Amino acid sequence: MSQNTAAEPGVQRPTITPLDIVRVLVLLAALASLALWGFGEWPMPWSIVVGIGAPVATLLIWALFLSPRPVLRLHPFLRAVVEVLIYVGVTLAWWSMGQAWAGIAFAVVAVTSGVIAGRRALD
Repeated sequence: MSQNTAAEPGVQRPTITPLDIVRVLVLLAALASLALWGFGEWPMPWSIVVGIGAPVATLLIWALFLSPRPVLRLHPFLRAVVEVLIYVGVTLAWWSMGQAWAGIAFAVVAVTSGVIAGRRALD
């Protein structure tokens, strides 16, 4: 059973770069960090709300404005502002958990990947 790997006419598939993989990993780390922060730092009734709500709200914002095919297209500057606000929120969540170095490491990786992706989008 061999699969035909030849390109089909009229079908254009996006190429996945290592930067795309890093950006997906940054998003997954952000969602996991916010869930950890919500479940770990809030008292019991609120921990469920914040532990589920913070990652869901972040994923919703990402889907609306930052995904490869966003629902609402923004100017590249506003898109960068929304992305930085998400990264700042995750970094502050790490800092509030007493893990400042983890927050700084996340911020460095996230902002670096965002700047490289933003520069590529402008070219």
